[in-house]
Amino acid sequence: MDEIIIKQKLLDNFLKYVSIPSQSNESNKKIPSSEGQLTLAKILYDDLYSLGIEDVSLNDYGVVQAYISSNIGTKEKYPSIGWVCHLDTVDVGLSEIVNPRIVKNYDGGDIILNKEKDIKVTPIEDENVLAYVGDDIVVTDGNSVLGADNKAAIANVMTAVSYIVENQHLRHGDIYLAFVPDEEIGLRGVRKIDFSKFDVDFAYTIDCCKLGELVYETFNAASGKLKIKGVSAHPMNSKNNLVNPIMIAHDFIAMLDRSKMPENTEGREGYIWVTDIHSNVLDLSLNFNIRDHNRDNFEKSKKYLMNIVEYLRKKYEKAKIEIEIEDVYRNICDCIDDENVLAIEKLKDAYTLLGIEPEIIPMRGGTDGSYLSTRNILTPNYFTGALNFHSNKEYLPINSFYKSFLVTLELMIIKD
Repeated sequence: MDEIIIKQKLLDNFLKYVSIPSQSNESNKKIPSSEGQLTLAKILYDDLYSLGIEDVSLNDYGVVQAYISSNIGTKEKYPSIGWVCHLDTVDVGLSEIVNPRIVKNYDGGDIILNKEKDIKVTPIEDENVLAYVGDDIVVTDGNSVLGADNKAAIANVMTAVSYIVENQHLRHGDIYLAFVPDEEIGLRGVRKIDFSKFDVDFAYTIDCCKLGELVYETFNAASGKLKIKGVSAHPMNSKNNLVNPIMIAHDFIAMLDRSKMPENTEGREGYIWVTDIHSNVLDLSLNFNIRDHNRDNFEKSKKYLMNIVEYLRKKYEKAKIEIEIEDVYRNICDCIDDENVLAIEKLKDAYTLLGIEPEIIPMRGGTDGSYLSTRNILTPNYFTGALNFHSNKEYLPINSFYKSFLVTLELMIIKD
């Protein structure tokens, strides 16, 4: 394997895919939520087909799927493995146009992203960058996210698939691919996979950050809405008549534990997060999220909120108070069993073989694998190599990107 050629191929693929704007749009309930994601899906469909992979599909939801059949015959039993990457980049109020550039042989100083706006990556603010002295680093112009989340993964998988197709002597089992939209807005797209075409024993996502990160533990997640209909009245006769929904919401929030909110929690500590409130004098809606790694604590949080609402209904009998709670995804590790734990073992073995020190972390969030776990598809997650996801200071060191590719290739091929 020629490292220089592979690195260039990875970079070329990455720059090609980030050139396509594909921010998801949470206000649009259609899937995909943006036209750019469908454009990217069509390009991936064509790229896969041009590699000679005939079993490629693109559905109405912008999900691209592909199947590469085993080349080791039917007598040997090896697991069928899938990869899932998401098409969308996050909308955090920045430009959807990505203008990347490459910092060659980083010298350890400040990286100027945008001189006019004084946007830069500095070792004082981000000491992680010093680990990449001497490396080439892909950065933004300060006006957008870079989009390594998740286009580094797309480039990684596409480069690995291209490599095994071009090197027919490499032995591999059944490989399934799925490129899905709208991960950033509630894992919407992964639900639209045709699972009759994704017959895997386990799968992987490549959707975390720096070199060595390895995730098989995520939040259990639920989203909810509190709806309050009060009673309006003119101030001249409001006593004992007016029921202000804003004040009822105030009571609801006041009964939450401030120590169990996102800004005060870390590690495996769960939280309840009030995300937004919309109200007038009569009607109010309040949205919230519940997150916890521990399933029992997760269920207790849901029950606690229901109990608050029951209390408020008794306190404000004239008001109409409703609460809706919907599970969004679950902790990946909840679906680990004696058979599919092989997915994690193979990932750790790949790290060991490649001399990568694993950093096993409980993710304070979710991946497409968190939804796949609800279908009993164990889906561990490993690093892209990029840092500062969801930021205009996101950057991708090429050596880490290359090592992520090597992990993918090691998982795909069979050496014994």
